[in-house]
Amino acid sequence: MHIAAHGVGRLSRLIAGCAGAMVAVFGFLDARTLDDVVPPEGPLPTPAVALLPAGVALLVQVAPAAGDLAARVRTGFAALFALAAAGLAVTRLGDQPAASAATLLSGLALACLDVRLPRHDGSATRIAVPSLRQDDATSFRLAEPLLLGAAVIALVALLTRLLDPALLPAGGPDAVMPSDQALASLLLTAGAILARPASQDPVLRSENPFPGTASAAPTPESAPAAGPEAEARAPDGPPGTEPGSMPGGTPGTEPVSPPGEAPDSDREDFAHALLQSMNEAVMVLDANYHVIDVNRRWRELTGLPDDDVARDPPPLPPPGTGGGDWTIPRADGTAVPVLATMAAIPDAAGATRGYVATCVDIAERKHAEDALSEHAAELERGNAQLAAALAFKNDLTSMLTHDVAQPISSIASLAELLCADWADLPDDIRLELATKIDKNTRRLVRMMNDLQLLFRLDTGAVTARRVPVPLLEVVRTVRDALTGDGDGGVEIAIDEDLTALADRGHFTVVVENLLKNALAHGSPPILVRADRQDGSVLLVVQDSGPGIPENVLPSVFNRIVKGAGIKGAGLGLFIVRHLIEANGGSVRYEPVSPRGARLLVTMERAPA
Repeated sequence: MHIAAHGVGRLSRLIAGCAGAMVAVFGFLDARTLDDVVPPEGPLPTPAVALLPAGVALLVQVAPAAGDLAARVRTGFAALFALAAAGLAVTRLGDQPAASAATLLSGLALACLDVRLPRHDGSATRIAVPSLRQDDATSFRLAEPLLLGAAVIALVALLTRLLDPALLPAGGPDAVMPSDQALASLLLTAGAILARPASQDPVLRSENPFPGTASAAPTPESAPAAGPEAEARAPDGPPGTEPGSMPGGTPGTEPVSPPGEAPDSDREDFAHALLQSMNEAVMVLDANYHVIDVNRRWRELTGLPDDDVARDPPPLPPPGTGGGDWTIPRADGTAVPVLATMAAIPDAAGATRGYVATCVDIAERKHAEDALSEHAAELERGNAQLAAALAFKNDLTSMLTHDVAQPISSIASLAELLCADWADLPDDIRLELATKIDKNTRRLVRMMNDLQLLFRLDTGAVTARRVPVPLLEVVRTVRDALTGDGDGGVEIAIDEDLTALADRGHFTVVVENLLKNALAHGSPPILVRADRQDGSVLLVVQDSGPGIPENVLPSVFNRIVKGAGIKGAGLGLFIVRHLIEANGGSVRYEPVSPRGARLLVTMERAPA
C-alpha cells in the first residue's frame, strides 16, 4: 500500500520518539533506586542510569522544529543530553565495561548523529561538518560505526545466556550485562537508526541527495558562494594566499573543481534555474518522501508557499506512475486535474535515492472533454428524438396505408359507380350506395380526428380539465350512438350516483374506443360495469370473443399493434391509454376464462 510522502518521515520520528521515551523511563526507574543502595560517597551503582539522558536526547532529536533557530536549539539540547549520557557511562567503565561501553557508544552516536567523515582518497582526513554537502560515495556518517558497536555489545550480552554457565564469569550472564539493560540498549540503538534518516531539517541535513538542486529551505551555512560575487564577498587573506584559503596558506574546506569543469556552486545555480524555468510543475523528494524543492510552476499550480509544501506536501501518485490522471489540492480548497508522473532516481548502486514528481495541468483538456461529452450526449438525445420521429412516421405510414386507404378506396369506387350508372340504378340501390359512401366518409372523418389527437398526444399538447363525470350517463350515450336504438348486445351495470374525476370529452372518447374495440374484435354479450374501490373507480368492459392472442399482448396499447397474422390496427387502445394517463388513471388487460377479453380502467373517484 502506498504511503503518502510526508507520512514516512513522521512515522519514523514517531517510532524513534517512542523508543527514546521508553529508554528514558527505564533509566528514570533505575535512578529512583540510588538513594537506597548507594552510599553518598560511592559512584553510580549501574550504567543504566545513563540511559535516562540518552533517551531524553533521542526524544529531543526527533521533536519537530519550526525554523532554523528552533532546529539549532533542538540539536544543541540533544547533543548536551547525549554527552551527559556518555559521561555517566564513562564513570562505570571499570566495574561494568560491557553495559558502560554500549551506553557510551550510543550517547556518542546521538551527539554526532549527522556528522560525516570523508572516505580516504589519499588526501588529509577532515571532518565534514553538517553545513558541507558530501556525496554518499565519498563520505559516511560517524554515528553508523558507533551504533553498530553498541548493537553488537548488547547482542553479545544477550547471546551469553545461551552459553554454559561454567564458561561465564562469576555472577552468570548478568555479570556481563543485565538482560533488561541489554534490551534497553538495543531499543536505544534502533531509535537512533530511525532518527538518523528522519532528520530532514535544514540545520541537520548534511547533504543534498540531489546534486545540482537547491534545498527547500537552505541555511546560510549550507548556501555555497558562487561566481565573482562570492569572490567579492570573501575576505581577502594575507598576501600570497589564494582566494578561499585560510590564513597562512592553509587550504580551506571548499573543494576545488578540476580544470575545465564548472564549480559545484555554478552547476547548482544552473540546475536550480533550470528547475524553476520549467513549464511543468516539479517536486523533488528524498528517499523518505520528504520535499527537497519545488519549482515556480508548482507553487502557481497549488497556490502554496514553499514552507507549506515542505511541511505538508499534497498526496502524490505511487512510484512508477507515468502519465496518469491525478488531482492536486489547491490552497483555496479546490482541486486541479493534472497528468502526473512519479519517477524514482537511482544512485550509482541502483538503490532509490529520491523521487521526482511531475504534474502537467490538464484543466483545459478536462473542460474540452466535458464539453465534448455534453455535445455527444446532446447528439444522443437528438438521435433518440429522430429515432422516435422516424418510428412515428413509419407507424403513421403503415396506418395510412392499411386503415385510411380502405375507406378512401371504397368511397371512390362507390362514387364512380353512382356517376356511371345513375340513370340505370333503381332508387333503393342508389340509397344503399349513398349510405355506404356516408358510412365510409364518417369512418374517415373519425380516423382523421384520431390522427389529430394522435399528433397532440405525441407532442404532449393534451391537457385534462377534470370534473365529476357521471359514468352511467356517458356509457349509455356512447352505447346508443354506436348501436342505434337497441342495446346491440351491450349490457350496463353502473350505479347512477357513481362519478369519476376526469375530463368529460376524454372519458367519452375512452368509452367509445373501448366499446368499438369490443364490438369489432369480440362477441356479444358485452358487459360494461363500474365498481367502487378505495378512492378510485374501476370501469370494466368485457366481451365474449376469442380474446387477444398472446403474440399481440406486448403491443396491444401501442400505435401499431403487431403480431402473427396482423398487418395493422386502429389507434383506439393507444388513444385510450394516453387519455387515461393524462387524467391520472391507468388501463390494463385481463383474459377471461374460458373465453373473452376484459379491459380495466382505473380512475380517481369524484368526491360526493
